[in-house]
Amino acid sequence: MQETRTEASFHPLVEQQLQESFFHDQAWLTLVARRYGYHTEILTTTDREGRITGMLPVSLVSSPLTGRRLVSFPFSDYCPVIAADISAERELVCQALDLARRSRVRYLELRPGTSLQGHDELMESNLYVRWMLELDSDPGTLWNRLRKPVQRQIKKARNQGVQVRPARERDEMALYYRLHLLTRNKHGMPAQPRAFFFDLWDAFASRGHLHLLLAEYQGTVIAGMILLAYGSTVRYAYGASSERFLQLAPNNLLLWEALSWGGTHGYRRFDLGRTARDNEGLMEFKRRWGAAMEPLPYYYFPEVAGMVATSESSAKYRVLTACWRRLPPAVAGPLGGYLYRHLG
Repeated sequence: MQETRTEASFHPLVEQQLQESFFHDQAWLTLVARRYGYHTEILTTTDREGRITGMLPVSLVSSPLTGRRLVSFPFSDYCPVIAADISAERELVCQALDLARRSRVRYLELRPGTSLQGHDELMESNLYVRWMLELDSDPGTLWNRLRKPVQRQIKKARNQGVQVRPARERDEMALYYRLHLLTRNKHGMPAQPRAFFFDLWDAFASRGHLHLLLAEYQGTVIAGMILLAYGSTVRYAYGASSERFLQLAPNNLLLWEALSWGGTHGYRRFDLGRTARDNEGLMEFKRRWGAAMEPLPYYYFPEVAGMVATSESSAKYRVLTACWRRLPPAVAGPLGGYLYRHLG
């Protein structure tokens, strides 16, 4: 059962934070809960006037494969503890801890994106960082912030005839998914079920929060990027490309078009997403675009646990990804769609 916040009265500071947080949007919470079958609750605090002063969505993930845990929030890089003040924040965390104990989960996982103070019960994990880039309404200003190798790759893609266009129709999400499945398989990772991406389109495209960019070469879609635009931030959510055409640098042109679009449409920041600290190659790629690294702590009770808390340099991670790479796409697609709910 999922609570709703459509008719609630909010403290102004809470309302302001909610306007910036995609991962608190009711449509996102509902999509994840329904698609993966999670029981989701929205923990809240209130003041004397009955206004909501804090909000934290949590999902109970119960899996025979990966265990029983409470997560805020599955398939979200970060889910801030929305609070008008520190006392509301602490009360929300206490509610989450109490719920974890009552639900008898193996662990509680919070992904607030910022530090949580005053909770000795929580164990902090710092496997990840996120990369944020300041946008500008002038594409020329953005261009000058790029390092020369990045600029050369963008020019190369254009000179080779790669073109980027926005998707207009729901069915075009299938073009993206084909590439997404191949890309995830190449990296040894299960892919989300195909229906998940159509759910995203249905929930957010008409509201202007989802934008799918497709890179084409000689009439063939060779790369794609899904952007989530919310509040003042554009977020790089998902990206995929055909390995056959990587020499044409379509991903560089896609990202440049995404940055230009965000800046000219009034967004102030571009979120390049979560990166494992031990993935130096990906971190250097993001540095070259002028992005700045920000901490991304996760918190656990009673101990750090789960797939998200597994280092990409660990033997366990390397074995799992190596095994998955050997699966043919015809097997990896359906199997990944089935397994994905167990990874939340």
